[in-house]
Amino acid sequence: MGPDGLERRPPARRVPSSASTSCRAGGRRSETMKRLPCSLSLSAGLLYAFIYAPIIVVVVHSFNAARFGAGWAGFTTKWYGALLENSLALSAAKNTMRLAVFSTAISTVLGTLLGYGLGRFEFPGKKTFARLLYVPVFIPDIILAVALLLFYALLRNWLGLFELGLLTMVLAHVTFQIPFVAIVVRARLVGLDPALEEAARDLGANEWQAFRHVTLPLLVPGILASGMLAFTLSLDDFVVSFFTSGPGSTTLPILIYSSVKRGLTPDINALSTLIVLASIVGTIVVTLLQRSRVVGTLNR
Repeated sequence: MGPDGLERRPPARRVPSSASTSCRAGGRRSETMKRLPCSLSLSAGLLYAFIYAPIIVVVVHSFNAARFGAGWAGFTTKWYGALLENSLALSAAKNTMRLAVFSTAISTVLGTLLGYGLGRFEFPGKKTFARLLYVPVFIPDIILAVALLLFYALLRNWLGLFELGLLTMVLAHVTFQIPFVAIVVRARLVGLDPALEEAARDLGANEWQAFRHVTLPLLVPGILASGMLAFTLSLDDFVVSFFTSGPGSTTLPILIYSSVKRGLTPDINALSTLIVLASIVGTIVVTLLQRSRVVGTLNR
């Protein structure tokens, strides 16, 4: 009670707002993140340098005027013009892209179906079959290459088919690409709630409509990721391609390996630079497509 006869209430306690609390928490987190040990920063820098230094060297030497040796003789772009006159390199690049595109398309479709079947259906021997899926992943490439070579030879003796060439290379690449695609797609499928498909069926959709309009759109990120992985595996494969290739089916890894014995020419560096540039552009395009798809989904 105050001297004027009015009741005095104690001042209300100020409760910090959630915004100020979050700001202080964010500030504490940012301060914590800023306290990065120098040893960790140095290790990360060395790791990135170890990964990207060889690529940078190839890019730099594609503009080196010196034809032989590692010495710098001046800046030039003539090797990119000489690349257009190198019929062997252009033919190898064409074969490499054909092999990667065809094998990736086939393995992505088959691997997606395989991953979906393993993730959504029950059948006898499912666990054993799922474990056998990892065998081509862990088996050494040289063993897989020799096994495919002997298998093709056996088929030629029996059927007179499967002469070594681009077809046998595509089938060989599909063999080791399918497990990677199936594993990635199955991992994506595990994170999806089966109740979404059940809800679609309750609303009148049949099994195909539920898969087409519900499951497949949710699987698209995993399918794209597995397709990029399969494309990369095919693009830089040497061992399996070397054992299953035939006349006229030389790829870039095989061409570069054969060129090492007589010395790499600078136009090969130029071609490698263009492939790196195409890989970067492809990665950016796929990332933008995925981001635009997510934004479009959120805006609906």
